[in-house]
Amino acid sequence: MKITGIKQSRHRLPLDPPFVPSWDTRPRHHFDLDLVRVETDEGLCGFGAGDSMAGFAGHEDLFIGQDPMNLDRHARVIENISFHHGRCWPLDIALWDLAGKILGQPVWRLLGGHSNKVRVYASSGSLRSPDELVELALSVRDAGMEAMKVRFHRPHWREDIAILEKLRTAIGDRLELMVDCNQGWRMPWDTAQPWTLKEATTVARELEKLAVYWMEEPLHRGDYRGMQQLRAQTDIRIAGAEMTRELHEIRHLIEARCLDVLQPDAAVTGGLSGLSRIARMAVDSGLDFTPHTWGHGIGLMANAHLAAGVAGSAFLELPHDPPVWTAERRDFGLTVPIKPNKEGWIELTDNPGLGLELDENLLANTRVN
Repeated sequence: MKITGIKQSRHRLPLDPPFVPSWDTRPRHHFDLDLVRVETDEGLCGFGAGDSMAGFAGHEDLFIGQDPMNLDRHARVIENISFHHGRCWPLDIALWDLAGKILGQPVWRLLGGHSNKVRVYASSGSLRSPDELVELALSVRDAGMEAMKVRFHRPHWREDIAILEKLRTAIGDRLELMVDCNQGWRMPWDTAQPWTLKEATTVARELEKLAVYWMEEPLHRGDYRGMQQLRAQTDIRIAGAEMTRELHEIRHLIEARCLDVLQPDAAVTGGLSGLSRIARMAVDSGLDFTPHTWGHGIGLMANAHLAAGVAGSAFLELPHDPPVWTAERRDFGLTVPIKPNKEGWIELTDNPGLGLELDENLLANTRVN
C-alpha cells in the first residue's frame, strides 16, 4: 500500500452567541476545523485535525509514494517540517488513524493497549459569576464527572480566589477542583506580564487551603527554575506543558522535575508518535500524564487513545462550558459528538483507527478553503 495524497481543508462554524475564553480578550465568533486527510492507493483514508499546519503545503511529496505504515519515518519528517514551519502534528494523528484502519485495530491498542477508557474532567473555558460557576459545577457532578477545572484571569488573582472560595463552600468535597492560572503563554495581542515566583507561591498557598487538585501554568512556560522552586515549596500539584513546542523541552521538564502533571497535546506537539514515548517517560518518572485537549473532537479522541492506551491516565481534559461551548460545537463535522458515559469516562471502541466518522455533508457546507 502507498500514500497517494495528502489533502487539507478548513471548515468554519459560526458561533452565536460568541465564545469568550478566559485566555483571550477577544470574543470568538466562529470556530475553525483544520482537517488533514491521508489517502492511499487501496482506498483507505486516515484523518487528523488540530493546528492549521502552516507551511506544510509543498511538502506532500515527502510522503506520497511511501508506505503509510512507516510511522517512525513519517514522524521524523513531520518533526523537521514543524521545526522550519508551523505545527504539523495533525498529520501524524491522521497517519495513526490510517494505520489502525489498515490493521483493523483501534489506535489505543496499537499504542500499547493499557486500557480502553479514560476518566475525564470537565474543563470550563470562560470566566463566570459565582452563581454561574456553582451551577456549572453541580451540573458536572450530576453528569457523573468527578472533577472540574476553573479558569483564572480576572484583573487580579484575589478576585479569582474569592470566586473559587464561594464555589468550594457551595459544593464541598463533591468535586475535585483544578485551577488553570493561564500564565504560561499569551495571545499575540496580550502583553500582560506573567506572575513572578513570589506571586505564584502566594496563590499556591491560597489554593492549598481550598484543596485544589492541581495548579496549572502558574509561571511562564520557560521558567524552569521557578517551576522547580514552586513545586518544592508547595504541596499542590504543579501542571503544565500544554503548548510546549519541542519534544526535547518536554523531556527536560520531566528530567528537571519541574512539574507533577504533564499536559502536552498530540495535536500540538509530537503527535501520537512522539507523545507515546513522552507518556511512558512521564509515568516511569512518577508523573501524571493528562493531555491538553482544547480543540476539535478529533484531537480530543487522539489524546484519549494516547492517555488510555499508553499511560492509563488518571484524567483527560474534556472541554465543557455550556451553553457557549458544547460537544456539538466542539465536534462539528463528526457524525456523533464525543461525550462521556454516565460515570464520567470516555470509552474507546474496537473500531479501527480513532473510531470516528466524518459528516461529509456538513463538512461540504462549512468549507471555507
